[in-house]
Amino acid sequence: MNPRTTSRLRLATLLCAVALPCAAAPEPAPVALDAGWVLQAVARPAPSHTPFVELRDSPMLKKPLRLEGEYRRQVDGSLVRQVNAPYVETTTLAAGEAVVERQGRAPRRIALQQAPELAAIQAGFGALLAGDRDLLQKTYTVQAGGAREQWTLRLVPRDPRLATSLRHIDLYGRGIELRCVESHPAKGEPQRTLMAGAAAAATGIDDAAALAALCHGTGGAKR
Repeated sequence: MNPRTTSRLRLATLLCAVALPCAAAPEPAPVALDAGWVLQAVARPAPSHTPFVELRDSPMLKKPLRLEGEYRRQVDGSLVRQVNAPYVETTTLAAGEAVVERQGRAPRRIALQQAPELAAIQAGFGALLAGDRDLLQKTYTVQAGGAREQWTLRLVPRDPRLATSLRHIDLYGRGIELRCVESHPAKGEPQRTLMAGAAAAATGIDDAAALAALCHGTGGAKR
């Protein structure tokens, strides 16, 4: 072997020795998703509103009941749940009580102290829309999962009374959009509320499995 060829082989060996470890080096581990980032991403200044689609199932119903409407957060911090179909009903959570108003009926008032699940809803949604992690953690322990492109937050009630009726709430989102709220009661099936882009994608869909897929981010076109 002539000296020139030997020199080239040595150079090639040296290049491989330097380059191969770089090529084989593992990619850096993804940064763990922080719940604080999610809360800041989904925060909306008041007043704000978002459409929702909800499917309620019950042994008493021949088929699941589909509800459509919107959630509103008012400047004074109150939370309004407006159902527009298949009936009209407004639930306002404010000043320590829930006021339920439906066409043709007298308003019904419920003290939040007597309904911890309603108080938890007000605290949870209020804290989410305000991006207030401290307020949210007063009511729930918060666990984040996934990545910023597609994330989940699990809220586990701190109040033992609430925990007897609610195991946890799972929130599903993409980027700055909260797309679904899935409540898991202590007994019975989960209740899913699709919001924003997921609610729009649910137009004309009544199948529970298809709506669950949209909720979890495994169905429909990504937005």
